[in-house]
Amino acid sequence: MSNNYRSRTERKQAQKTKQNPRKRSGSILKKIVLAMLVLMTFGMFSGVVAFAWMIKDAPPLDETLLRDPLASIVYDQNGEKVTELGQQKRIYVSYKDIPKVLEDAVLATEDARFYEHHGFDIIRVFGAIVANIREGFGAEGGSTITQQVVKLSFLTPEKTLKRKVQELWLAIRLEQKYSKQEILEMYLNKIYYSSRAYGVAKAAEVYFGKKDLSELTLPEAALLAGIPQSPNNYNPFKHPEAAEKRRNTVLSLMVKHGFISKEEAEKAKKVPIQSMLAEYKQEDEIPYDSFIDRVIEEVTEKTGLDVFTAGLKIYTTLDQDAQSYVDELLNSDEVIRTDKEDFQAGIALVDTKTGEIRALGGGRKQDGVTFGFNYATDAKKQPGSTIKPILDYGPAIEYLKWSTYHQLTDEPYQYSDGTPIKNWDGRYEGQMSMRMALARSRNIPALKALQEVGLERAKEFANRLGMGFDEIYEAYAVGGVGTGVSPLQMAGAYSAFGNGGIYIEPHAVTKIVFPDGTEMDVRPKPKAAMKDYTAFMITDMLKTVVQSGTGTAANVPGLHIAGKTGTTNYDEKDRRRYGLSEGAVPDSWFVGYTPNYTAAVWTGFSKKSSEAYLTRAEQQYAKLLFKNIISHVDDGSGGDFKKPKSVVQLAVKKGTNPPQLASKYTPKDEITYEYFVRGYEEPIEVADDEPETLDPVTDLQAKYDPATNTISLAWSYTIDPENDISFEVRQTVDGGKPVVIGTTKDSQLTVNAGDGSVYLFEVYAVSADGTRSAPATALVQIPKEELSTPSDEKTQPGQDEETEETEQPEQPEEPETSEQPENPEQPTDPSNPNPSAPTNPTNPTNPAPSNPTNPSQGSTNTNNNTINNSNNQLQKPTQGETNEKRG
Repeated sequence: MSNNYRSRTERKQAQKTKQNPRKRSGSILKKIVLAMLVLMTFGMFSGVVAFAWMIKDAPPLDETLLRDPLASIVYDQNGEKVTELGQQKRIYVSYKDIPKVLEDAVLATEDARFYEHHGFDIIRVFGAIVANIREGFGAEGGSTITQQVVKLSFLTPEKTLKRKVQELWLAIRLEQKYSKQEILEMYLNKIYYSSRAYGVAKAAEVYFGKKDLSELTLPEAALLAGIPQSPNNYNPFKHPEAAEKRRNTVLSLMVKHGFISKEEAEKAKKVPIQSMLAEYKQEDEIPYDSFIDRVIEEVTEKTGLDVFTAGLKIYTTLDQDAQSYVDELLNSDEVIRTDKEDFQAGIALVDTKTGEIRALGGGRKQDGVTFGFNYATDAKKQPGSTIKPILDYGPAIEYLKWSTYHQLTDEPYQYSDGTPIKNWDGRYEGQMSMRMALARSRNIPALKALQEVGLERAKEFANRLGMGFDEIYEAYAVGGVGTGVSPLQMAGAYSAFGNGGIYIEPHAVTKIVFPDGTEMDVRPKPKAAMKDYTAFMITDMLKTVVQSGTGTAANVPGLHIAGKTGTTNYDEKDRRRYGLSEGAVPDSWFVGYTPNYTAAVWTGFSKKSSEAYLTRAEQQYAKLLFKNIISHVDDGSGGDFKKPKSVVQLAVKKGTNPPQLASKYTPKDEITYEYFVRGYEEPIEVADDEPETLDPVTDLQAKYDPATNTISLAWSYTIDPENDISFEVRQTVDGGKPVVIGTTKDSQLTVNAGDGSVYLFEVYAVSADGTRSAPATALVQIPKEELSTPSDEKTQPGQDEETEETEQPEQPEEPETSEQPENPEQPTDPSNPNPSAPTNPTNPTNPAPSNPTNPSQGSTNTNNNTINNSNNQLQKPTQGETNEKRG
């Protein structure tokens, strides 16, 4: 429909109105663009301001820091200076003396676009990310060589945005001030190569014995180029396999960046690392080099700096007294007395509560060699039975909540694949508790424990203690650990048991102070590796190992020590190769701890040979070294290990399965005190034991002798040689209170008589543990007529010298009540509620026989004893009296 307008002006106004929507749309777009420009301008301005703020306190380009190294100072646990690192002479090399093959290897590894960028290479950053994803971590680094020079010379290694911005800024300034060749020269003279080699020229001399860099071959240059990324891990002396792998990675990078051909790289990769290396010798001596070696490794790992040039103050955990004593033990014949030159030892001593390393024994008789092979940290040896608490019994308590009494059967057994497993002595001991299985180091119960826990959970438990296992197998249960472990690893793991289940990685450095005053706390954080009940129960079982098991030689009186022994064996292939017997032992361990200190000791050999086996005496050295060290450093101030509330101790009757609580009648030698996780496996049933008694004495006879006015007692008893038996004699006079008148090991006793009294005698057999027999009794009445006969009356002719028998008076009435004996600890005979009354009294109308029977053959002593009735004291008669009474 057409629009009718009344005038031309009305039509123009209508057309103008139709155009307004487009104008409004264009206006909004302009506003958005304008706003974005404003934001970008503000953002750029803010970025410039932030950049300026971050670089305002960046250090200046001090040429002395670029050229001249600063020595680092090492302090002990008390803050006392130990040594300086970096005082020795350096080998400086100029750019013109750097061979092309070395430069190419370094550039391919560290900075392939070195000659193209101006200090910072964005392309290299993204290229390094892609390379690390494709080829694995470490294939390439992101920082340029210029940035690394700046970082090593001026900055701390802290990973913050501000430090990275300062690094970028200083790298650009360094490129402006120095040529590429000068910067590369600085880098190659500053980098640390491990083995106290700093600078590429020194590294070439140390590793290859070459003082002229022009003599370097392609594989040697590639090896040197690969070390700086992780100097200690790629040290070819200590880690030849890792060094070779790193060298081959560098050769591949050289091919990738066009420096060499693929054929050249493959040829160089075939050169064995060992064939390239020279014999390592170090002229300068550094005190406690085994410990300082560990310090250098930790500082390098934490900071990436060369301690010989970085001017650091390094605060360590070193106990100089303990370290000196460890070195003395290893290099003297105080403990180790063997003429085997290849015999070696490694020792790690750490603080149980903090994980701080107090001393490291890196080896013995390494005279003239500083930073030689460190057997305390670098030796990877099979641990033998010392692994059992870590892989077998620890996980069993942690996950299955086994008690220390948990029953296992030591019997013919095999691995899951059917391979038989044997104990160290080739015997089987049947059913036993987990405590005894560990104390006696039985292999079969240990394997059963690992199988019940499962390999995966056991591996997780062990790795929380610093073991670092990728995979484990059933043979690991008894120490067949293919990768091996170091003494320092074992000390760290065992210290967690002594620290309530808290694992703190063993460490030698606590704090690093940089030249600008910045401090770095490098102490590792504590980690809960297990439940407190696991730690305590393992500890208590390991105390049994030391007190009565395989580790008694390591025990120190007065200290609470937990620990485990371990030995290894050669496999059949090595036995045949070196002509060794089946029982040949190449390694012996002892790992133990107190609440204060943990020490792991390995003894063995540096290489396999026909002489590389330990005699029985040499197998004791590990335990004796531990004993001497702990005796030297531990004063016992740590007391005993504290039992947590999650654990309950119960008295259990030995051999019961399921466990039964000991009753009050269970013999002491059949009771064991075991720990249970509260609420799990706790026994309820009580053992049905009868009260233990002894056989009573027999043939008890009592005879009155009027000539001496004494009563002679004699009895018979068959003595058990394994039971220490004595006899307790009680006397009741005229129905009065029973009184103990003597204890003797003889089978007879003589008592002084009173005037006209009635005597009741009770004789008990008593063992050393307090077990008593029922009493044997005898009754004697003293006739008054005999006592009234004048002492000077002569004997009638034909009359016997002994007193004539007289008529006995009637037996007096028994008292209405009977009091307990004076010794309340002596139990009464349950069959006789009245202990003062005889169970079988002699008939009072029947006089006592004129001659007592002789003691039986079971009597231990035929000497008579005399009891004076007036004072109840035991008196020895003279020999004449004895002969007269024996007739």
